[in-house]
Parts: sequence; structure tokens; C-alpha cells
Amino acid sequence: MVSSKCFSLRLHPHPHHLHHRQRHGLPNSPATFPNRRRDHPFNSNQTPAPTKLSISDRSEAYHPNTNILQSGICSPAILTMATSQPQCSPEFDVLAPDPTLTNDDLKPTASGQRTFSGLEMATLWIGLVVGVPSYYLAGSLVDLGMAWWQGIATVVAANIILLVPLILTGHPGTRYGISFPVLARSSFGIRGAHIPTLLRALVGCGWYGIESWIGGEAIFLLLPEAVKQSALSQTLPWLGTSVVEFSCFIVFWLVQLAFVWNGIDGIRELEKYSAPILVVLTSCLLAWSYISAGGFGHMLSLSSRLSSSEFWALFFPSLTANISFWATLALNIPDFTRYAKCQTDQIIGQAGLPLFMGAFTFVGLAVTSSTKAIFGHVISNPIQLLGEIGGLWTMILSIFGISLATITTNIAANVVAPANALVNLSPSRFTFRRGALLTAVLGIAFQPWRLLKSSESFVYTWLVGYSALLGPIGAILLADYYLVQKTNLSIKQLYTLDPRGAYYYSGGFNLAAMTALVLGILPVVPGFLQKVGILSSVPESLVLVYNNAWFFSFFSAGILYCILSFLKGKENNDASMDPLVPSTS
Repeated sequence: MVSSKCFSLRLHPHPHHLHHRQRHGLPNSPATFPNRRRDHPFNSNQTPAPTKLSISDRSEAYHPNTNILQSGICSPAILTMATSQPQCSPEFDVLAPDPTLTNDDLKPTASGQRTFSGLEMATLWIGLVVGVPSYYLAGSLVDLGMAWWQGIATVVAANIILLVPLILTGHPGTRYGISFPVLARSSFGIRGAHIPTLLRALVGCGWYGIESWIGGEAIFLLLPEAVKQSALSQTLPWLGTSVVEFSCFIVFWLVQLAFVWNGIDGIRELEKYSAPILVVLTSCLLAWSYISAGGFGHMLSLSSRLSSSEFWALFFPSLTANISFWATLALNIPDFTRYAKCQTDQIIGQAGLPLFMGAFTFVGLAVTSSTKAIFGHVISNPIQLLGEIGGLWTMILSIFGISLATITTNIAANVVAPANALVNLSPSRFTFRRGALLTAVLGIAFQPWRLLKSSESFVYTWLVGYSALLGPIGAILLADYYLVQKTNLSIKQLYTLDPRGAYYYSGGFNLAAMTALVLGILPVVPGFLQKVGILSSVPESLVLVYNNAWFFSFFSAGILYCILSFLKGKENNDASMDPLVPSTS
């Protein structure tokens, strides 16, 4: 008699209850979340589950303050029937975490791990901002014809725009304690999440190589002149650089691995203590340029070399390039905000980004412009500037500062995301350390010395080019979390391969997200192929699309994803109201 009741419950669910569960992306069976055992892998540092079976008629909500998976209240009749015979049907099996989807690096952070204050989040950004690429990006805008104030305004405007997706994407990290690869499972599917995380990892590997090359250039400056003038310092055509410069690159590449080996805690300590040092060294560089050049008069006298039409033609791709500069972090910022104490800390800690970038851009432009008065010619590369300044102790101190700035930026911005993506790809084979090591190896394959050969290749080929990959991913993540999921995620179902899971979709892939991603990227491809020389010419409209790659791909993919998701949701809801339609979950 009991088994017949269970059978009836499974085949004839209450239409309103089933409709409500399907609308929230939950399995159709009302008893999918039975008691959690004390030894469940997600129950560490959590309050034990109650003895009675709790059935939710809405998505599980992860309570950030107590780390408890809390469920809503269901009808007494269903609760009584379910608790009397919880093993009466296979429908009542636990959606247990799959070992191929989790390890210590992918689990939600426990309360004891949430130690990032707002100040520590701010020091993280200071460590990220103060670096050679930020300095070089500012100088590149003036080098391309902008006035100094136009360059600063472009950088600040870009970072104010980017601050919005940064804070919004950081929210689920702090609320649920999950990293970017786990968050991507919600929108792209349990298996589909590998695509956006690996695309982000690919860009991170390229940046790791660029930053490592910059650090290697600093080491090269310390070498004796005899070595710099030797045959080994001559460029090899097939390599694109010299043996000595490549060796310096490898040395700096190895030094960074020592810091990476300590994991996220080592990164946090490095950022916290290096930030004030970097601020002091940057101030010293600014003071030196002010005194040596007799003030900032030369910088303030720099006017734009562009006509009005030329400026606007340059402004929008420059704005896109500056947005894509930190668009990488705008995707995987949950990797850091998952350690924040609360939402206020992650918001306050990130709010200073436009100010930090604006201030450092001013330093870069002021020092760059002062070199005209000091040396008779403009030096936009800070590494070359150090070579001109001379003096052993000045060189040592300056190179220490550049190395510290490079390491703090490179490890936090370009190691964490690729390492976590590889861990997500195969938790049984990869740890954070192994993922970081492979990231470093792939950074060499990008041949960063070629990417940095000119301002145009750095800004308009590298930065604008990869923004077409990151823009759609960010839009899909935000649209799914805020508009489709309504910020309610089921933590347990983010770690299961059970086809009944809310994020399993079609074989583990969310076809709506895949379609939106592809269609968001495709229109930008012709302009990119022209920029790298593969196509001789493309229509002007496609050039315009490429110059605004991040904006175009972000909004087109986000809107398309919402349309496809809501159409799919309407079909599911209509089907759920018909008791003759069998469950597909």
C-alpha cells in the first residue's frame, strides 16, 4: 500500500507544484533533496541536517552567514508520505556530488576561509593596477595621438563601465562561496562550463607570458654591458628575440612559480604587503620626473594630434581596449570574492578601481612626457626608461619595484583563473599548483615578445581581439544569474552529473548559452582577421563592429541568451501544466 502511494505520487504530481519547480529549474520529483549525511563532502563546517526530510518547493538557497543549505516548507501531506518511506522509489535518490566535478579547490568556501576585508580587496586591485602594462597602455594612447587628459579620461571612463560587471559578477562568489568555473555551470551547463573557463584560461596564459616577458626585460637591464653587446644578444629571426633575452624571460618565469606554489593564501599575503611598497615606489618615480623635468609643464602642454573625427575614430576602440584590459578579471572575480567576508567588503574593495587606474595613468603619462624634457626624446617603455636613468642602486631599486609590480599583477590576474579552469576540467588530475604550472608553460607558447612589438599590436590586436571572447561570456553569466536564476542557485546541483539536476540541461550543455556565445563572437571575426592581415578588406560595418568588440558581443549575446532562455522556459512551463506530458528531467 505504501509503495502504491509512492508510485502514484511520482506519476501524478500536483500540477501547480510541478509547474513551480520546473519554472525554477528543479527536478520534477518533489523529494530530490533528502537528508544530508554528516560525512557529506559539502557538510564540513556546516550545521548537521535535521532528522526529518525537508522538501523544498523552490530552489535551494545557500545561506552565506551560516553555510547551511536551507530548504523551504512543503505541504504536510507530501512531507508525511516522503518521511515515512524515503527509499520507496529511485526518484528519491540523493543528488550526490560527482567526484569528477569537485575537489578541495572547487568546493564552496567555508566561513573560516572568508577572510578578505574591503581593505584587502582594495590592496589586491592596487597590486593589479600598478604594473608595466597599465603604464604602457596609458603611454600608448598618447603615442597614438591623444592629449594627456584625453588618455586619462578614456582610461577612467572604461574602468567605470567595467566596475558594474565586476561588482555584479562578484556577488555570487561572495554569496555562495563558489569560483568562476562553478558559477559557469549554472549558465553553460555542468559540462558546457569548460568552454568559457578554457577561453578565459587561454587569455590568461597569453597575459602570463606578456607579464613574464616584462619581468625578464627588467633582469636584462642588470646584466653587464659585455653580455648585452655579445653575439648571444643578437635577435634570432626564427625565435623573434635573442638567446640572452629569452633566458632572462625564463628566469623570471621560474621566480614567479615560487609564489604560486603557496596557493591563494600566499597570493593574498603578497598583494597585502606589496601594495604599500608599490605606492611608495610609484610616488618616488613621479617625484623624480617632476624634479628632473622642472615640473609637469611639458605634459600639460601636450595637445591632441588628432582632428575631431580622428579622435572619435580612435576613442571607441581605445575604450574597448581599456575595458578588455580588466575584462579578464570581470569574468573570474568570483575566484577572489568567494573569500570576501561579506558583500560590502567586495563592493567597497572593488569600487576604487577607476580611481586607482586614473591615478596610475596620470603617473604613466606624467613620467612619459617628462622624458622629452629630460632626455630629448619620449620614452614610453618604463623598462627602457630605467636603462636611461642609470646608477646601480637606482637601477636595483627600480627593478625591484618593476619585478614586484609584475609578479603581483601576473599571479593574481593571470594564474588563478587558468589554474581553476584546469582544475574544473579534471579535478582528479589537476590541483591548483598543477594548473598554475601548465598555465606558465602555455604562456611561453604565446611568444609575448611578438605581442609587445608595437603599441598598435598590443592595443588593437591583442586587447580588442580577445574582448570579443570575454564579452559574451560575461553577459551570459550575468543574464543567467540575475534574470533567469533570480540570484537563486542550488549549490548541490552545481556539483552533480545526475540528468535530473537543474544545470544538466541537454547532456550537460546549455544550448541557449552555446548559441548566444557563438553568435556573439562571429560578427567580430572578420574585423579581427583583417587586423591580423589574413583578410585584405572587409565592409566598413564589420570594422566598426570589431572596433567596439566588447560592447557588441556583450549586449548581443546577453540579449539573445535571455530570449532563448525565456522561450525555453515558456515551453517547459506549458508542458508542465499538461498531466499527460511525461517528465523530461
